Amino acid sequence: MARTKRILAAALCLAAVPATAQADEATATGAGSVGAVHVTVGDQTVHADPIAACAVGGTGENRTDPVVVGTSTRYGLGETRCTRNSDGTASVQVTGTRFETRVLRQFGGPLISVRTYKSGCDTTANGSNGSMELGSVSGFTVPENIPANYTITIPGRAEGDPPMADIVLNELVVPTPPDGSLVTNAVHIKLFPQGGPAAGDILVGTAACDPYGG
Repeated sequence: MARTKRILAAALCLAAVPATAQADEATATGAGSVGAVHVTVGDQTVHADPIAACAVGGTGENRTDPVVVGTSTRYGLGETRCTRNSDGTASVQVTGTRFETRVLRQFGGPLISVRTYKSGCDTTANGSNGSMELGSVSGFTVPENIPANYTITIPGRAEGDPPMADIVLNELVVPTPPDGSLVTNAVHIKLFPQGGPAAGDILVGTAACDPYGG
């Protein structure tokens, strides 16, 4: 049963920067987008490059009107801002509204929606930190406080069927070994992660920061 709840969550991740990366000419960078889609159902693939993308040193601010990707996924109004601060650090902020996807409905799964969301990141002297916030959601349930990489599994329609999706909230992606960079996704939907009639990824609210991006 779908459940709607007001959510507020944030996360912090600091990654050490190797000494070899701390060159004087290094410049903090960042990028953000409202979301992106790459989904295959049967022999049909639907793709959307990062929506309303911004980049430090490039398109500093961007926005999108409501956009429908394929026939089942929709993003509402959204904005991104990528800035280089006076102290040389970088900041990325992403806000969006009324995301929903019906891609699982054809398999007996729920409509997944997020009424409002934010994601962001900032570089520091020796790493990056990321944060996210969700408003009301439906199609899945979450705790009041969302830890990093909190994963909700949407089960298959019948017992023994593979799961329809993993929904990762507050996803934090750092390289191995860490180099100070960080990617934050407010929501990452992974379709049929163990195999099935569909595959692919839907991202909602992406912010990436690198303190020594060059």
